[in-house]
Amino acid sequence: MLVRIGMDSCVIPLRFQSLSLVQTTDFFYPLVDDPYIQGRITCANVLSDLYAMGVTECDNMLMLLGVSSRLSQKERDIIVPLLMKGFSDLAVEAGTSIQGGQTVVNPWMICGGVATSVVHANEIILPHNAVEGDVLVLTKPLGTQIAVNIHQWMDDDDKWLSIKHVITKEEAVKAYQRAMSSMARLNRTAARLMHKYNAHGCTDVTGFGLLGHASNLAKIQKSEVSFVIHNLPIIAKMAVVAKHIKMTCLDFTREAQQKLQEDFSSLSPELRLLPIVRR
Repeated sequence: MLVRIGMDSCVIPLRFQSLSLVQTTDFFYPLVDDPYIQGRITCANVLSDLYAMGVTECDNMLMLLGVSSRLSQKERDIIVPLLMKGFSDLAVEAGTSIQGGQTVVNPWMICGGVATSVVHANEIILPHNAVEGDVLVLTKPLGTQIAVNIHQWMDDDDKWLSIKHVITKEEAVKAYQRAMSSMARLNRTAARLMHKYNAHGCTDVTGFGLLGHASNLAKIQKSEVSFVIHNLPIIAKMAVVAKHIKMTCLDFTREAQQKLQEDFSSLSPELRLLPIVRR
């Protein structure tokens, strides 16, 4: 049993009979303005890749941290310990510990980690065994990225002005808090339920969004299947905000295209025939 790059975790058979190494690495930029919560979100994100393979026990974690060179020493002394404590606290809740890692100075803050487990074959649920009639289940609501983005927009008058008629600041703060709580919650219970109800596959929905990860999951199935997705759980107001942002972007695009056409029309016939070089 060997799972290579492309799914949530690698599964590598060990030289010891019936044992496999399950391991994953993940890191990203901070999403929220609370360092402690960001530490918990980072730990939950790393562990979710194990849980997506049905692995409920993590034997060890490493923490990866890039500390921004733009932070003052005072800011580092406050932010870094809080971020590390958040990561460590959730690791303890997950029944594991952090035995190592790496810290570097970097232009941007980066946080991540490595999760490792040594398991028997019956502790792993491979992701490629979906069959007709399976029910797709999301363990957390969608909309976290939008909630995080619009919370940042609250400090930008121009951006907030573009969405203020579809959501209030109170609703935006509530969505942001809901998103933080969701991202900082472990999927360990879901991994246990996968074994209880004989799940045929799973994936972790993160940076590529629901459609991106669902497409990846569909492509690796042994049998030909069609995924039907409906009745999605979404953080309150995030669907209407997303739709509005999309329409606003389309309006901006149309305006830009119209302006480009007007500029092009104003050129002399000779200039219109000049080649355009793209870099």
